[in-house]
Amino acid sequence: MEKEYWKWKEYNWKDEDIDWKTGDIISAGVDVGSVSSQAVIMVDGKLFAYSNMRTGSDSPESARKAMDWALENTGLQLKDIQYVVGTGYGRVNVPFANRTITEIACHARGANFMYGPTIRTIIDMGGQDCKAIHCDERGKVTNFLMNDKCAAGTGRGMEVFADLLSVPIEDVGRMSFEVDEEPEPVSSTCVVFAKSEATGLLRKGWHKNKVLAAYCSAMAHRIVTLLERIGVEKDFCITGGIAKNIGVVKRLQKELGVDILETTYDTQIAGALGAALFAKALIEKSRK
Repeated sequence: MEKEYWKWKEYNWKDEDIDWKTGDIISAGVDVGSVSSQAVIMVDGKLFAYSNMRTGSDSPESARKAMDWALENTGLQLKDIQYVVGTGYGRVNVPFANRTITEIACHARGANFMYGPTIRTIIDMGGQDCKAIHCDERGKVTNFLMNDKCAAGTGRGMEVFADLLSVPIEDVGRMSFEVDEEPEPVSSTCVVFAKSEATGLLRKGWHKNKVLAAYCSAMAHRIVTLLERIGVEKDFCITGGIAKNIGVVKRLQKELGVDILETTYDTQIAGALGAALFAKALIEKSRK
C-alpha cells in the first residue's frame, strides 16, 4: 500500500484524574472543519476528554464519530452531556447539538482558555482558510479578517506539499530548517501553481528541504500580509494544525518581530474547546 504522507496523526485523550460523576456541569463542543473534526468534553469548566480526527465526506457522521471517540472509555454517554454546541464549517450538521456558534467566536474563546486572558490577536490556520482575530480579556471577538479564497497558506496546502515531496507532514517544519541558506519564498500563493513551481524547482536540482523552506516561508509571509490589514496586538497566538509546524511558526515570528505564545494544549482543539465553554455558559445562564 502506498504511503500517505499527508496523513497527520488522529488521537483521543481523557483526564484520568477527573470523575465526571461528581461534576455539576458537563458541556461539550464539536468542531466540524473542512479537513479535521474535534469533539471536546468539559466537566465544570475543566478539559475532561477530546478527540481529533479527519473529517469524512459526511459531516453529520464526522460529528458523531468525533464525539463517540471522545466518549470512548470514559463511562460517559452522550445523554449525560447537558449541552452541546456545534461549530466549524459543518456546524449545522452536528445532529445532537443544542446550538451552533461561529468558529471565529469559538476559536477566540478557546484561545483565551488555552493561552490566558492576555491574548489579543489570534491566527487560526484552518484546513481551507486563515482567520486573523482580535479579542478582549474574556475571549470575546472585537474584530476579525478572513482569507478563504485559496487553499495556499492553509492545512490543505501543506498536505499537498507533503504528498508532492513524499515527506511525512509532521516532519515538514523540522526539515524546512535543514538548509544551507534560506531560499526565497515560492512566488505563487495558489496551491496549484505553487505545486507546479515546486516541481520545477525539484527538476532544477533543489533539495526537498529547500523546497519546503521556500513554501513554509511563503505561508508565513501570506499570514503576515493578512495580519498587516488588521494589525497585531500583543499577546499573539496561533490555533489550528499549522501551529504545530515550526517551519511556518518560527518564520512568522521572525517576519513579525513578535513573540508567539506557546501552550501545552493541542492547538487543533481550540474551536471545539471554545464551543464547550459556550455550552457551559449557556447552562449557567439557563439556571439563573
